[in-house]
This record gives sequence, C-alpha cells and structure tokens, in this order.
Amino acid sequence: MVTYTVSMDEIDVQDAVFKALADPHRRTLLDALFARDGQTLSELCALLDMTRFGVMKHLALLEEAGLLITRKIGREKLHYLNPVPIQQVYDRWVSKYAQPWTHSLISLKHALETPTMADKPAHVYEVFIRTTPEALWNALTDGALTEKYYYASRVASTWQQGAHYEYTRDGQVLIEGEVLESDPPRRLVTTFTPHFWQDGTFPASQVTFEIEPKGAVCKLTLTHDMLESGQAVPVSIVSGWAEILSGLKTLLETGDILVVEG
Repeated sequence: MVTYTVSMDEIDVQDAVFKALADPHRRTLLDALFARDGQTLSELCALLDMTRFGVMKHLALLEEAGLLITRKIGREKLHYLNPVPIQQVYDRWVSKYAQPWTHSLISLKHALETPTMADKPAHVYEVFIRTTPEALWNALTDGALTEKYYYASRVASTWQQGAHYEYTRDGQVLIEGEVLESDPPRRLVTTFTPHFWQDGTFPASQVTFEIEPKGAVCKLTLTHDMLESGQAVPVSIVSGWAEILSGLKTLLETGDILVVEG
C-alpha cells in the first residue's frame, strides 16, 4: 500500500478540486460533459439560468482545478472533462477508507461513457508530474515500469515509427497497436486496440501522449481519439486512463506502487 506524503502544492490542488465540486452549477456543467464531452460555451450556457459571463466564471474555476480542458477546434473552443484530479482525490481520500464496493458507486469516475464526434477528440486528460521529460518518456515505454502502474502489464516495442507494440499480462495480450509517431521525449502517437473485455473486439482508435516541461514538473497530456464517428468509448477505458495516470504520477514522484482497491 502507498504511504502518502502530501506536499503543499498537492494540498492546494485538492482544495481547488473540492471547491470546484462544492457548487451545484459547476457539478451540472461536469455532468453535462459526462454525458457528452467536447461541448461549446454556447451549449454549456444553455444548461444554466445565468448570464454567459457567469457560466464563463464557473468554467474558469473548473479549469483552474484541472477538471476541465479546452481545445480550439476550427473556430470553436471545446470543453473536455479531465477526470484525473478526481481520481487523485479518490486515491488519497476515498480508496483507503472505503469498502471495495464503494469504488463502483463513485459516479464521477464511472459515468464517463460518451459518444464521440468525428472532428474532435473523444477524451483529453492532463496531469502534472514532478519529474523530467526523459524519466516520463522512459516510464511510458519501459515494460519494467509499466508493470508498476498499467494494470501489471508489460509493454514491449522498439518505439520506432511503424513498429508494433503490445501490453501483455500473464502471457495474454491486453492492448496492441502501431507506433504512428515517436519523438522522444516529447510526443508519442499510437493506434490502440484493446482485448481485455468480453464484448468483442473494439475497433482501433488513437492515443497521443504529449510531454511538456514546466519548470520542475512535466505536463503530460493524453488524448484518446476515436477513429470512427459515433463510436462509444467503453467506461472501462475512460476510467482506466485516470487510474493509470494517477498511478504513473505516484510511481515517478514517490517510487511507490499505487494500490486502488475495489
């Protein structure tokens, strides 16, 4: 189990998350993004009985807490849910106190299955990790390290453009795909074909990791683009990314393996 040593920066982040979730209007906005990610300001304004400026203030607070990510697509600014801070609060405050079945009742983590649209990302995640770009790239591509945070699976590849990669556990392939772009330690783009549930083969999609140094920390942005219009994202993938990124952060910052019960 993880022994938590919480820095003042982490306390500030958690305070911002709790503050953001305390307001019912902001929860309504997050619920709307749970139902359909990538909405415009006009679409979100239609949900609340307040001025456009009032909605923008709520969205700004959500973005400051890291719960919201914006992307400019064409002429529109789209808003995406980022569940990673919620996962980190869950890891810190819920999982070590709750019974395992409580894990399945946290709607903020498990109500994230959404339809996708052809011209915008399905899901975007951001996490800040106190590490170097080189160490972060190594953690993403070294199988000995992925075993410690990626559901005990070991990744293997040459990580050259066009190369095959796969995550395996107990001799079974959980995920496989092709390396589309490889620019260490800045950018990695792959196809993504998972084989870890019983509902048949899920069509290939695309995953992009972008590493940006920010002083003593790195910002890791993960974008999961679905390649087929209207394709639904399984909840196990959506919530799984949040757990993986939370575990990656814990590993690089503390050396511990994050254990999430449930």
